[in-house]
Amino acid sequence: MARKNKKQEAPENHERWMVTYADLITLLLIFFVIMYAMSKVDVQKYEVLSQALKFEFMKADTIMPKGMGISGSANPAKGGDDSTKTEQQFREMEEREKKERQLEDLLKKVQVYIEENNLQTQVSAANTPRGVAVTLNDLFLFDLGKADLKPPAIPVLTKLASLFPTLDATVSIEGHTDDLPLATGSFYKDNWGLSQARSLSVLRYFLYETQLDPKKLVSTAYADTRPVAENNSVENRAKNRRVEIVVLREKPPSALQPSGN
Repeated sequence: MARKNKKQEAPENHERWMVTYADLITLLLIFFVIMYAMSKVDVQKYEVLSQALKFEFMKADTIMPKGMGISGSANPAKGGDDSTKTEQQFREMEEREKKERQLEDLLKKVQVYIEENNLQTQVSAANTPRGVAVTLNDLFLFDLGKADLKPPAIPVLTKLASLFPTLDATVSIEGHTDDLPLATGSFYKDNWGLSQARSLSVLRYFLYETQLDPKKLVSTAYADTRPVAENNSVENRAKNRRVEIVVLREKPPSALQPSGN
């Protein structure tokens, strides 16, 4: 009797579902990564992009007969107004981004110069809401109670001046003192006079020795009204006696804008 060969059945694969499950997990991961990336979009840029797309559709209205374009608008003039506004927004955004890059570059250069010349105890630089602020210790710049620049300060001011011409920004030179009254017989009547004289001393150096554009320079005196530390110790008072050179992020109020005279 002939022997029948039984056809061997292929083993059933019970793990095929894992492939589909792995694909699903991968897709979910990609989805959440995309959602996270979208949440980091610059809101300002998104708004400008939205306006730009709106402008393109409205611009199509203005070239269709009788103003009947994609949106069916019959008011071409409105599209023109929106286009001007959108273009202005783009220009303003580009200008802001350009200025921020300039300020970041300036800050890095100043910090490198301070470190290379071991000036950390006399000079500091920081990015503040107003702009890049370079703070110089009063005794590094001046003798006690005086406003004449000391020789060691000249190279630092010269270096700073070399970084300013390419910037489209106002440079505010601000004098500060502590809260102690001036000594009897002082050349200056009070801390207001001293802080103003010191601010002007730095400004005049920039103006006459380095030929900076006078239209970009502003001199301000604050006396003891804007301390960075409480006037309750020798160390804190030393911090408050300073000159700050601030490259402003925004234009100053019209009353403070340089006249160029």
